[in-house]
Amino acid sequence: MADPEHNEPQVDSVTGYKTTGHEWDGLTELNQPLPRWWLWIFYATILWSIGYWIVYPAWPLVFSATNGFLGWNSRTAVDQEIAELQDSRGPMVDRLTNTEIAAIRDDPQLLDFTLAYGRAAFQENCAPCHGAGGGGAKGYPNLIDDAWLWGGSFDDIAHTITFGIRNDSPDSRFGDMPAFGRDGILTPTEIRDVSEYTRSLGGLAVPASADLAAGAQIYADNCAACHGDAGEGDQELGAPSVQDAIWLYGSDSEDVIATVTNARNSSMPAWGERLDPTSVKALTFYVHNLGGGE
Repeated sequence: MADPEHNEPQVDSVTGYKTTGHEWDGLTELNQPLPRWWLWIFYATILWSIGYWIVYPAWPLVFSATNGFLGWNSRTAVDQEIAELQDSRGPMVDRLTNTEIAAIRDDPQLLDFTLAYGRAAFQENCAPCHGAGGGGAKGYPNLIDDAWLWGGSFDDIAHTITFGIRNDSPDSRFGDMPAFGRDGILTPTEIRDVSEYTRSLGGLAVPASADLAAGAQIYADNCAACHGDAGEGDQELGAPSVQDAIWLYGSDSEDVIATVTNARNSSMPAWGERLDPTSVKALTFYVHNLGGGE
Protein backbone atom coordinates (compact mmCIF):
# COMPACT_ATOMS: atom_id res chain seq x y z
CA MET A 1 0.00 0.00 0.00
CA ALA A 2 1.32 3.41 -0.95
CA ASP A 3 1.95 6.02 1.71
CA PRO A 4 -0.84 8.64 1.31
CA GLU A 5 1.39 11.36 2.73
CA HIS A 6 3.81 11.13 -0.27
CA ASN A 7 1.14 11.23 -3.01
CA GLU A 8 0.28 14.51 -4.73
CA PRO A 9 -3.27 15.30 -5.90
CA GLN A 10 -3.74 14.41 -9.54
CA VAL A 11 -6.56 14.51 -12.07
CA ASP A 12 -8.33 11.19 -12.51
CA SER A 13 -8.24 10.26 -16.18
CA VAL A 14 -11.66 8.59 -16.12
CA THR A 15 -13.83 11.10 -14.21
CA GLY A 16 -11.81 14.28 -14.69
CA TYR A 17 -11.94 15.02 -10.94
CA LYS A 18 -8.87 15.78 -8.88
CA THR A 19 -7.83 13.21 -6.32
CA THR A 20 -7.10 13.85 -2.67
CA GLY A 21 -3.66 12.33 -3.02
CA HIS A 22 -4.70 9.28 -1.01
CA GLU A 23 -4.05 5.90 -2.56
CA TRP A 24 -4.65 2.39 -1.19
CA ASP A 25 -3.59 -0.66 -3.16
CA GLY A 26 -3.84 1.21 -6.42
CA LEU A 27 -7.19 2.84 -5.60
CA THR A 28 -7.24 6.64 -5.43
CA GLU A 29 -9.77 8.79 -3.58
CA LEU A 30 -11.57 11.40 -5.66
CA ASN A 31 -11.84 14.93 -4.28
CA GLN A 32 -15.50 15.30 -5.27
CA PRO A 33 -17.47 17.74 -3.09
CA LEU A 34 -21.13 17.27 -2.29
CA PRO A 35 -23.61 18.93 -4.67
CA ARG A 36 -24.60 22.46 -3.72
CA TRP A 37 -28.31 21.60 -3.68
CA TRP A 38 -27.66 18.77 -1.20
CA LEU A 39 -25.69 21.07 1.10
CA TRP A 40 -28.43 23.74 1.04
CA ILE A 41 -31.05 21.16 1.94
CA PHE A 42 -28.84 19.93 4.77
CA TYR A 43 -28.41 23.47 6.11
CA ALA A 44 -32.18 24.02 5.81
CA THR A 45 -32.86 20.96 7.96
CA ILE A 46 -30.55 22.36 10.63
CA LEU A 47 -32.48 25.63 10.63
CA TRP A 48 -35.76 23.67 10.70
CA SER A 49 -34.63 21.69 13.75
CA ILE A 50 -33.79 24.91 15.58
CA GLY A 51 -37.25 26.24 14.81
CA TYR A 52 -38.78 22.96 15.98
CA TRP A 53 -36.91 23.24 19.28
CA ILE A 54 -38.41 26.70 19.79
CA VAL A 55 -41.99 25.99 18.70
CA TYR A 56 -42.58 22.50 20.13
CA PRO A 57 -41.58 20.67 23.35
CA ALA A 58 -38.10 19.39 22.73
CA TRP A 59 -35.63 19.78 25.58
CA PRO A 60 -35.93 17.61 28.70
CA LEU A 61 -35.70 19.29 32.06
CA VAL A 62 -35.25 17.71 35.49
CA PHE A 63 -38.94 16.96 36.12
CA SER A 64 -40.58 18.03 32.87
CA ALA A 65 -39.65 19.47 29.47
CA THR A 66 -39.73 22.78 27.65
CA ASN A 67 -43.28 23.66 26.60
CA GLY A 68 -42.41 25.29 23.29
CA PHE A 69 -43.66 28.59 21.89
CA LEU A 70 -47.03 27.09 20.87
CA GLY A 71 -47.54 25.28 24.17
CA TRP A 72 -48.71 22.18 22.26
CA ASN A 73 -47.94 18.56 23.05
CA SER A 74 -49.48 15.26 22.08
CA ARG A 75 -50.67 14.47 25.61
CA THR A 76 -52.75 17.63 25.96
CA ALA A 77 -54.05 17.10 22.41
CA VAL A 78 -55.28 13.63 23.32
CA ASP A 79 -56.82 14.94 26.55
CA GLN A 80 -58.65 17.59 24.55
CA GLU A 81 -59.92 15.04 22.02
CA ILE A 82 -61.17 12.79 24.83
CA ALA A 83 -62.91 15.72 26.48
CA GLU A 84 -64.56 16.65 23.18
CA LEU A 85 -65.68 13.05 22.68
CA GLN A 86 -67.14 12.90 26.17
CA ASP A 87 -69.00 16.16 25.60
CA SER A 88 -70.41 14.96 22.28
CA ARG A 89 -71.68 11.66 23.62
CA GLY A 90 -72.51 12.94 27.12
CA PRO A 91 -76.31 13.03 26.63
CA MET A 92 -76.37 9.45 25.34
CA VAL A 93 -74.12 8.27 28.16
CA ASP A 94 -76.50 9.88 30.65
CA ARG A 95 -79.43 8.08 29.02
CA LEU A 96 -77.56 4.80 29.20
CA THR A 97 -76.62 5.40 32.83
CA ASN A 98 -80.21 6.12 33.83
CA THR A 99 -81.91 3.35 31.79
CA GLU A 100 -82.47 -0.14 33.15
CA ILE A 101 -80.40 -2.54 31.10
CA ALA A 102 -83.42 -4.66 30.19
CA ALA A 103 -85.17 -1.59 28.75
CA ILE A 104 -82.38 -0.61 26.37
CA ARG A 105 -83.92 -2.59 23.52
CA ASP A 106 -87.07 -0.45 23.75
CA ASP A 107 -85.10 2.61 22.60
CA PRO A 108 -83.62 2.04 19.08
CA GLN A 109 -81.29 5.03 19.33
CA LEU A 110 -80.02 3.99 22.75
CA LEU A 111 -79.73 0.39 21.56
CA ASP A 112 -77.41 1.38 18.70
CA PHE A 113 -75.35 3.59 21.01
CA THR A 114 -75.04 0.90 23.69
CA LEU A 115 -73.90 -1.75 21.22
CA ALA A 116 -71.32 0.63 19.74
CA TYR A 117 -70.15 1.69 23.22
CA GLY A 118 -69.98 -1.93 24.39
CA ARG A 119 -68.18 -3.03 21.24
CA ALA A 120 -65.49 -0.38 21.76
CA ALA A 121 -65.04 -1.43 25.40
CA PHE A 122 -64.89 -5.09 24.36
CA GLN A 123 -62.27 -4.53 21.67
CA GLU A 124 -60.10 -2.54 24.05
CA ASN A 125 -60.34 -4.77 27.11
CA CYS A 126 -61.71 -8.22 26.26
CA ALA A 127 -60.73 -9.07 22.68
CA PRO A 128 -57.09 -9.98 23.52
CA CYS A 129 -58.40 -13.07 25.35
CA HIS A 130 -61.89 -13.71 23.97
CA GLY A 131 -61.15 -12.75 20.37
CA ALA A 132 -62.32 -9.77 18.33
CA GLY A 133 -65.69 -11.40 17.68
CA GLY A 134 -65.99 -13.09 21.07
CA GLY A 135 -65.25 -16.54 19.65
CA GLY A 136 -62.71 -17.31 22.35
CA ALA A 137 -59.77 -19.68 22.10
CA LYS A 138 -58.41 -22.68 23.93
CA GLY A 139 -58.61 -21.71 27.60
CA TYR A 140 -60.68 -18.57 26.89
CA PRO A 141 -64.48 -19.01 26.84
CA ASN A 142 -66.47 -18.56 23.66
CA LEU A 143 -69.02 -15.78 24.22
CA ILE A 144 -71.11 -16.31 21.09
CA ASP A 145 -72.56 -19.70 22.00
CA ASP A 146 -75.29 -20.37 24.55
CA ALA A 147 -73.08 -22.01 27.19
CA TRP A 148 -72.35 -19.84 30.21
CA LEU A 149 -70.01 -21.05 32.95
CA TRP A 150 -71.34 -18.59 35.53
CA GLY A 151 -74.74 -17.78 34.05
CA GLY A 152 -75.82 -15.68 31.09
CA SER A 153 -78.39 -13.30 32.57
CA PHE A 154 -77.69 -9.56 32.66
CA ASP A 155 -76.99 -9.77 36.39
CA ASP A 156 -74.74 -12.80 36.02
CA ILE A 157 -72.68 -11.27 33.23
CA ALA A 158 -72.44 -7.93 35.02
CA HIS A 159 -71.17 -9.65 38.17
CA THR A 160 -68.59 -11.64 36.22
CA ILE A 161 -67.32 -8.55 34.38
CA THR A 162 -67.31 -6.36 37.48
CA PHE A 163 -65.59 -8.73 39.89
CA GLY A 164 -63.83 -11.17 37.57
CA ILE A 165 -62.87 -14.77 38.24
CA ARG A 166 -60.30 -16.14 40.70
CA ASN A 167 -58.59 -12.86 41.50
CA ASP A 168 -57.99 -10.76 44.60
CA SER A 169 -61.43 -9.15 44.61
CA PRO A 170 -63.46 -10.41 47.59
CA ASP A 171 -66.54 -10.69 45.34
CA SER A 172 -64.72 -12.53 42.55
CA ARG A 173 -66.22 -15.66 41.08
CA PHE A 174 -64.29 -18.53 42.55
CA GLY A 175 -64.45 -22.20 41.66
CA ASP A 176 -61.54 -24.43 42.54
CA MET A 177 -61.05 -27.73 40.75
CA PRO A 178 -58.63 -30.07 42.51
CA ALA A 179 -55.49 -31.20 40.71
CA PHE A 180 -56.34 -34.89 41.08
CA GLY A 181 -53.03 -36.12 39.73
CA ARG A 182 -50.61 -33.47 40.89
CA ASP A 183 -51.97 -33.60 44.43
CA GLY A 184 -51.98 -37.40 44.52
CA ILE A 185 -55.76 -37.78 44.87
CA LEU A 186 -56.04 -40.23 41.97
CA THR A 187 -53.60 -42.59 40.33
CA PRO A 188 -52.72 -42.26 36.63
CA THR A 189 -54.92 -45.28 35.84
CA GLU A 190 -57.85 -43.78 37.73
CA ILE A 191 -57.34 -40.47 35.96
CA ARG A 192 -57.38 -42.16 32.58
CA ASP A 193 -60.56 -44.08 33.42
CA VAL A 194 -62.47 -41.07 34.76
CA SER A 195 -61.27 -38.91 31.86
CA GLU A 196 -62.59 -41.37 29.30
CA TYR A 197 -65.86 -41.74 31.20
CA THR A 198 -66.24 -37.96 31.28
CA ARG A 199 -65.62 -37.82 27.54
CA SER A 200 -68.27 -40.50 27.04
CA LEU A 201 -70.83 -38.27 28.81
CA GLY A 202 -70.27 -35.79 26.00
CA GLY A 203 -70.88 -38.42 23.35
CA LEU A 204 -67.22 -38.68 22.38
CA ALA A 205 -65.69 -41.92 21.16
CA VAL A 206 -63.50 -43.58 23.79
CA PRO A 207 -60.89 -46.33 23.41
CA ALA A 208 -62.11 -49.89 23.76
CA SER A 209 -59.55 -50.39 26.53
CA ALA A 210 -61.18 -47.74 28.72
CA ASP A 211 -62.76 -49.08 31.90
CA LEU A 212 -65.94 -46.98 31.85
CA ALA A 213 -67.46 -48.77 34.84
CA ALA A 214 -64.47 -47.86 36.99
CA GLY A 215 -64.48 -44.35 35.54
CA ALA A 216 -68.18 -43.94 36.40
CA GLN A 217 -67.51 -44.80 40.04
CA ILE A 218 -64.53 -42.46 40.24
CA TYR A 219 -66.64 -39.72 38.65
CA ALA A 220 -69.45 -40.24 41.16
CA ASP A 221 -67.01 -40.09 44.06
CA ASN A 222 -64.96 -37.09 42.91
CA CYS A 223 -66.62 -35.09 40.13
CA ALA A 224 -70.41 -35.35 40.37
CA ALA A 225 -70.61 -32.94 43.30
CA CYS A 226 -69.62 -30.08 40.97
CA HIS A 227 -70.31 -31.26 37.42
CA GLY A 228 -73.56 -33.06 38.22
CA ASP A 229 -74.47 -36.74 38.22
CA ALA A 230 -74.95 -36.73 34.45
CA GLY A 231 -72.31 -34.10 33.70
CA GLU A 232 -74.81 -31.25 33.31
CA GLY A 233 -72.57 -28.77 35.15
CA ASP A 234 -73.39 -26.16 37.78
CA GLN A 235 -73.33 -22.42 37.07
CA GLU A 236 -73.27 -21.59 40.78
CA LEU A 237 -69.84 -23.20 40.97
CA GLY A 238 -68.66 -22.32 37.47
CA ALA A 239 -68.44 -26.05 36.76
CA PRO A 240 -68.91 -26.62 33.01
CA SER A 241 -71.26 -29.14 31.49
CA VAL A 242 -69.50 -32.09 29.91
CA GLN A 243 -72.57 -33.19 28.00
CA ASP A 244 -72.14 -30.75 25.11
CA ALA A 245 -69.44 -30.34 22.49
CA ILE A 246 -67.95 -27.29 24.21
CA TRP A 247 -64.66 -28.15 25.88
CA LEU A 248 -62.76 -25.10 27.04
CA TYR A 249 -59.36 -26.79 27.14
CA GLY A 250 -59.93 -29.42 24.45
CA SER A 251 -61.78 -32.73 24.34
CA ASP A 252 -59.00 -35.09 23.23
CA SER A 253 -58.01 -37.76 25.71
CA GLU A 254 -54.70 -36.04 26.34
CA ASP A 255 -56.39 -32.69 26.97
CA VAL A 256 -58.92 -34.10 29.42
CA ILE A 257 -56.30 -36.16 31.23
CA ALA A 258 -54.16 -33.01 31.58
CA THR A 259 -57.14 -31.11 32.99
CA VAL A 260 -57.95 -33.80 35.55
CA THR A 261 -54.29 -34.18 36.47
CA ASN A 262 -53.34 -30.53 36.95
CA ALA A 263 -56.70 -28.65 37.03
CA ARG A 264 -57.37 -25.54 34.94
CA ASN A 265 -58.09 -22.70 37.34
CA SER A 266 -57.60 -19.68 35.09
CA SER A 267 -58.46 -16.13 36.14
CA MET A 268 -60.07 -12.96 34.81
CA PRO A 269 -59.51 -9.36 36.00
CA ALA A 270 -62.09 -7.47 38.03
CA TRP A 271 -63.01 -4.96 35.35
CA GLY A 272 -65.12 -2.97 37.80
CA GLU A 273 -61.84 -1.72 39.25
CA ARG A 274 -60.81 -0.32 35.85
CA LEU A 275 -64.05 0.64 34.10
CA ASP A 276 -66.79 2.99 35.22
CA PRO A 277 -70.28 1.54 35.90
CA THR A 278 -71.72 2.84 32.61
CA SER A 279 -68.97 1.16 30.62
CA VAL A 280 -69.60 -2.07 32.52
CA LYS A 281 -73.31 -1.80 31.71
CA ALA A 282 -72.61 -1.28 27.99
CA LEU A 283 -70.12 -4.15 28.01
CA THR A 284 -72.62 -6.40 29.81
CA PHE A 285 -75.31 -5.64 27.24
CA TYR A 286 -72.88 -6.22 24.37
CA VAL A 287 -71.64 -9.56 25.69
CA HIS A 288 -75.21 -10.66 26.46
CA ASN A 289 -76.13 -9.77 22.89
CA LEU A 290 -73.18 -11.75 21.47
CA GLY A 291 -74.32 -15.05 22.92
CA GLY A 292 -78.04 -14.58 23.05
CA GLY A 293 -77.78 -14.49 26.82
CA GLU A 294 -80.15 -16.17 29.18
